[in-house]
Amino acid sequence: MNIKNYSTPTKKYKTLISAIHSVYRLVNSTYDLKDLISRLARLISQILNSRYCSIIILDPLKRHYILKCIIADKNKYITDKNGKISQGIEKRILKTSSVIRKGNLLAAPLISDDIIGIIVIKRAKNAPVFERFEQEILMTLVEQAIIGIKNLQLYEEQQKIVLGGIKSLVTLLDTRVPQEYTHSPYFSRLVTGIGHQMQLDEKQIQSLKYASLLHDTGKADIPPEILMKTTKLTTKEFNIIKKHPVKGAQILRPLQVLKPVIPIIMHHHEKYDGTGYPSRLKKGQIPQGARIMAVADAFEAMVYGRPYRERKDINSAIKEIKTKSGSQFDPRVVEAFLKVIRKFNTKIYLNQNNPKTQTQIHGKA
Repeated sequence: MNIKNYSTPTKKYKTLISAIHSVYRLVNSTYDLKDLISRLARLISQILNSRYCSIIILDPLKRHYILKCIIADKNKYITDKNGKISQGIEKRILKTSSVIRKGNLLAAPLISDDIIGIIVIKRAKNAPVFERFEQEILMTLVEQAIIGIKNLQLYEEQQKIVLGGIKSLVTLLDTRVPQEYTHSPYFSRLVTGIGHQMQLDEKQIQSLKYASLLHDTGKADIPPEILMKTTKLTTKEFNIIKKHPVKGAQILRPLQVLKPVIPIIMHHHEKYDGTGYPSRLKKGQIPQGARIMAVADAFEAMVYGRPYRERKDINSAIKEIKTKSGSQFDPRVVEAFLKVIRKFNTKIYLNQNNPKTQTQIHGKA
């Protein structure tokens, strides 16, 4: 969509409503600020028929930017690293907090209670100059965008607090769980990588990340002598082990923010053929996140080993995952896992399996 033709008041009104609706849909379609800024820059370029659009988000002191996206023709550049505000037009807007419309350039501050960012759009030299109506459209779109930006900034701060609390909880729980049962620093990346490969949405990915940190919470209630046993478990001991998903769900259930995570933790030991625990669910009855966790958890258990089981090399672990596709594991999850694991640096995993380095690389993830 662009606004090449808005010669009558009716067309202007329709164009404005259409543009507002497009930004509204965009703002409500993502929970990631970086993604929002990138797509917003592309959308505004299309709406205002420009070849260049840059958006920067400022730090609270307005001394540098903390997020920057540039769309230039078909090219895109985006960074969330702090950088200096170097462009003259950006410095001028930062100083005056006013809109600039000059020929083929249109720039505006993003103002909430204070200026939080700057948007600059440009057309080719031989393109029509920006008109006042286009400035009005930009300012209307900016108002919509600011609401989305502020909401996502607040959301990200809340998620940092939640994640910090979860990591503190994990650290506390790890004092109760033997090191042999902790996961590598790459476990969360593996779990969320599978989720991305399966095209899960951002909320589902977030739940997977939290579950990857907390899925073994219930093991804190298992006697250490059972967890550290190097010989075959008795039926009674194994029944105690099998209670840990339910126990983990019970421990975490009072935390409302973790409500979407509970089913993943509760059922990550179910098997695709219905022979797992605690509920003997099968196929689609098992929550998708739990099916993903089951594959990633089994892989790490194999390559890291357990007191009662020797480690496997990477290729042997992958082969076993393939073999159990359709019985223990969801075939679609296995397919996604195989694509993701190819992208990982398996040398890192191999180093992690080296007893000489294991105490250095075991993470709290």
